[in-house]
Amino acid sequence: PLRADRELVLEAVRHGGMALQYAAGPLKADREFVLEAVRLQGKALHGAADPLRADRELVLEAVRQYGQALSFAAGPWKADRELV
Repeated sequence: PLRADRELVLEAVRHGGMALQYAAGPLKADREFVLEAVRLQGKALHGAADPLRADRELVLEAVRQYGQALSFAAGPWKADRELV
């Protein structure tokens, strides 16, 4: 299916960061794929699988791209001084 096509999903993310939420589950749970997506658009963190939204490196990268991405983070990162 198209939602599982890595290149197509990355292109969609490039044009609109929130597009990751429509990707197939395995892509949203693939750490390397999500890292690439948040490097393109920090908003992509919104569509990542829950465990990845708690991954400090991914959250930090997303916040570098889009400061408000912190609101999509899971876990204690919202209070992390380096991120805030």
